[in-house]
Amino acid sequence: MAVMTSSARPLLNRRLAEFGTTIFAEMSALAQRTGAINLGQGFPDTDGPEAVREAAVRALREGRGNQYPPGHGVPELRTAVAEHQQRFYGLSYDPDREVLVTAGATEAIAAALLALVEPGDEVIALEPYYDSYAACIAMAGGTRVPVTLRPDGDRFILDLDELRAAVTPRTRLILLNTPHNPTGTVLTGAELAAVAELACERDLLVITDEVYEHLVFDGAEHIPLASCPGMRDRTVSIGSAGKTFSFTGWKVGWVTGAPELVAAVRSAKQFLTYVASGPFQYAVAEALRLPDSYFEAFRAEHLAKRDLLSEGLAAAGFGVFRPAGTYFVTTDVRPLGESDGLTFCRALPERCGVVAIPNAVFYDHRAQGAPFVRFAFCKKTAVLEEAVTRLKALAG
Repeated sequence: MAVMTSSARPLLNRRLAEFGTTIFAEMSALAQRTGAINLGQGFPDTDGPEAVREAAVRALREGRGNQYPPGHGVPELRTAVAEHQQRFYGLSYDPDREVLVTAGATEAIAAALLALVEPGDEVIALEPYYDSYAACIAMAGGTRVPVTLRPDGDRFILDLDELRAAVTPRTRLILLNTPHNPTGTVLTGAELAAVAELACERDLLVITDEVYEHLVFDGAEHIPLASCPGMRDRTVSIGSAGKTFSFTGWKVGWVTGAPELVAAVRSAKQFLTYVASGPFQYAVAEALRLPDSYFEAFRAEHLAKRDLLSEGLAAAGFGVFRPAGTYFVTTDVRPLGESDGLTFCRALPERCGVVAIPNAVFYDHRAQGAPFVRFAFCKKTAVLEEAVTRLKALAG
């Protein structure tokens, strides 16, 4: 039955009018309809550590988290997050005042933007960007100001002069993602120092999406912006269990930052999910305390998968930007005689039985991203091998 209204006003509010069905839903539906291998949406096709899964089962059976957990997260997880930040980065946070548990990183991003952005504020985001950034900025009433990462050799780079030029008197904050999805770029210490200097000089807040922090390769190092001089009290750092432990359906994320920032984010978060993922919070607390060998093996496994897929894509004729981080490979379709990544991705399942994501949907400047296509390698090795075999049809 059609919904009738008494006026011509659209049902969807104008802030969200530009956002329809996500590209992930479209491409995943295409994969299901065609039986293609889905290297589009970034979710693993295997579960994470059995000990962590059993920790969730144990929490369920013992009645821990089956009712509403504390609004800012169970103490065990908040303590484990603080320990993790100290263990890997030397950053000290008070679990009671400087850590907030969220329903995944996506809610953390939404809550931070809703809390910190007033209508008319400008938010600088590196494009291509994760699609929820644009929607959350819009819901907060902010104005999105993209700064484009551009190819330079085998990586995408941030033009620091362009970033500086994007700051105006209306700029409220910078939304930073490193390791960066979808390009695989990991910002260097020098780049982060320049961002920190700019933020301090212009009195800007920064939200940092660091969900791929444990997936860095080839000597790259993840450096939290909060560790840079002057940034601890103006940075909202966001992490997630889904990417690091391969339990994306659990939706457990967190925010760390100065008490005033975390309190602001919590004020918005409490009216979104209020709380979520009770038993899983206890399991993630145990996961964060896994030995270094887990994190090292996790990285090594994905490095091997990165190389397998990257080499297969290159052999199929793509231009390949081998990522320094995340579990995505960005490619250029122009060597294949193509120019429009969206058209290419819509045809790819029928051509060779593989699904990918067109990067253009992550850009305001669509022409900048038109030839780029993203593939996920967080899949079983056998699945990646079969995908590589299918993609060879493009070369022939």
